[in-house]
Amino acid sequence: MDNPIRLHWLDPRDPDQHFPPSHLAMRDPNGLLAIGGDLSIPRMLRAYSQGIFPWYNPDEPILWWCPDPRAVLQPDQMKVSRSLGKSIARKDYAITFDRVFSDVLDACAGARSKSRGTWLGSDMQQAYCDLHEQGHSHSIEIWRKGQLIGGLYGVSVGRVFFGESMFSRANDASKIALYYLCQQLKQWSYELIDCQISSAHLASLGAQEISRNTFLELLAPAVRRPGQSGHWQFDIDVPASAEHLP
Repeated sequence: MDNPIRLHWLDPRDPDQHFPPSHLAMRDPNGLLAIGGDLSIPRMLRAYSQGIFPWYNPDEPILWWCPDPRAVLQPDQMKVSRSLGKSIARKDYAITFDRVFSDVLDACAGARSKSRGTWLGSDMQQAYCDLHEQGHSHSIEIWRKGQLIGGLYGVSVGRVFFGESMFSRANDASKIALYYLCQQLKQWSYELIDCQISSAHLASLGAQEISRNTFLELLAPAVRRPGQSGHWQFDIDVPASAEHLP
């Protein structure tokens, strides 16, 4: 082969093993950095704190990524369109943190299976549930008349929120979840929401692409600053009418 693939292999028996430097990630496919390892809490937290995340299909080995460029959203930079603003102001919904984390995962997995493949398999879901039980992974739920109509989940390390996936069963529901996440993260002095890979949808909400080097420079000090621990609760005003809560 003229261009052999050189991937760093992670030993699943050694959760304390270091990841390779991010600049060694492949250009094609963009950001592929390592293979193997496991989804233990120590390895997952180490990965996220270095801007690395797992992404693979259930029939593949674990793949670790750190793409260049990187899509990020600053909590005070979310774009709210006129129509989204009207949906937010209508307040015909209730919003919660960490109420039904596993249900949000299931909903995101279903949404992904229809659009981008079934990468959020049972092993990945269990890993995020383990992180959630330890207060590292969080969900936001949007409710209407007792039904879960939208939400998102991600991982928190320091003062960075790593957004993983969102779903919507009603108009603007996932965008409303993101809006209130941004409002709360601003209150908590979080510095960055990692959106991983850009899309037209994310760009319309204010996400911007920055180089991997710039992202890692912003990330390093932010993950060392103390963030919110344990299961989250809103300490800003949010719609919480009992009419809509389950």
